[in-house]
This record gives sequence, C-alpha cells and structure tokens, in this order.
Amino acid sequence: MPIADTAAPLSIAARPELTGGRRIGVLLSHGFTGSPASMKPWGQSLADLGYAVEVPRLPGHGTTWQDLNTKRFSDFYAEVSATFDKLRAENDVVVLAGLSMGGTLVLRLAADRGDQVAGVVIVNAAVGTRRFDVKLLPVLKHLIPSFPAIANDIKKPGGEEYAYSKTPLKAIHSLFQAFPALIADLPKIAAPVLYFHSLDDHVVDSFSVETISRQLAGHEDFEVRDLLESYHVATLDNDAPQIFEESAKFIERVTAPSS
Repeated sequence: MPIADTAAPLSIAARPELTGGRRIGVLLSHGFTGSPASMKPWGQSLADLGYAVEVPRLPGHGTTWQDLNTKRFSDFYAEVSATFDKLRAENDVVVLAGLSMGGTLVLRLAADRGDQVAGVVIVNAAVGTRRFDVKLLPVLKHLIPSFPAIANDIKKPGGEEYAYSKTPLKAIHSLFQAFPALIADLPKIAAPVLYFHSLDDHVVDSFSVETISRQLAGHEDFEVRDLLESYHVATLDNDAPQIFEESAKFIERVTAPSS
C-alpha cells in the first residue's frame, strides 16, 4: 500500500562530538491517525544538537484509515519497542517522547522497560476520556467503521498534521482497551518525566491530565508545563519552540553522566 511522503519515518544518527562524546538517542512517537509529519520538526531540532533521532511510522498510518482499522494497539507498541531496541543497540542512553497516543505508547514502554529508559517527554498524552460515546465502542465498531476525524487540532493558522479524515473504530477501541492497565502501571515508571499539556485541547480531555498527574504525583522527578497558545497538536503549533527548547534541556539533564 502506498505510503504518503509526509508519513516517511525519520532516522538520524548521533553526533557524539556535539554531546560530550556520548551517543544519546531519542525516540519520538506520533499519535493516532497522524504520522511522523507531526514529530519531524521536533526530531530535527534535537538532531541538530547531536542526538540520534528515530521517528517511526506506526502501522496503519500514512496509508488509509481503512488500513489503520486492521491494526491494533499491540501493533503500534511492537513498532515503538523495536525502534527503542534499535536505539539502545546504537547509543549509550535513550529518551522517549510522544504526542497524544504516542505519549500513551512511550509511557507504556517506560513502565515496562524500567531503568533502560533515561527519560520521558509527553505532549498531550492520552490515557482515557470522559466522552460517553466511547462506552459504546464495543458495539459501534461492529456497526459503523469510523467516526469523524479527530485530526488537525492546531491553533496556528495554516497548521497541517496530514492525518486521516476519519477515525477508525476498531483500531481506536483497541487503544481504549489498553488504558486501564497503563493507568495502573504509571507509578512503575522510574525515569524522569516531563509533561507538556495544552490548556485548550479539543482531542484529549482533562481526564488524561488529571489521571497522569495523580498517578505520577509521588514520582521524584515529574515536571508539568502548561502550553498556553496551542491546541492538541502542540508539536506543530505556537508553543512548539517551547517544547523543543525545554525538552532539549531536559534530555541534556537526564542523560548527563553520573558524578
């Protein structure tokens, strides 16, 4: 199946001469119905600082929404896991970062991989919702194939994430099925966490913000940053420079050699 040019993965090797002689990798995961296009500017900004960057294309993305409807959360998780293993094999330490469902995936990975993860950066990560219609997904997914799109929630004029025009129900139901176990396991995350969230987000509601903050409240290295001028796809929105700058400082801190 043809892959859209905007959906091509991004892979850039480390430049240890810029990072104190160490090879530092960063995995960036895009969200549901999106593509690497939403993460490439962020990834390139980190690569310019010398970090190895991998932005994988999650299965079923960058093709058609019908293709995505044949994929499940386990397929997305397998892709980010394989990318993480590649980065670990090629670098000294690895940091995880994700937008929306990408945040879901890297939180899951951080909970599963323990001290293999140096740090986690999430932007408008999803772990649930207060929407009533989600409770009907087990039935609706057998009756209708899709909902209207949840894409392109960007405040900045002209913003474009190149996501699907429809939300496939079987695939998104598998995502919601993964949430309860992740919520329970969030306190297992040992790595430092930097959490960016938009105060005006039309895709991920306050349930996720409140749940992540509550479950990580006892974490010794958990920071929250409010994004005042962006909607959901903040990596392409007005606050993108803030995300790029503050995440770079975070990565530098959490990957510094122990004294």
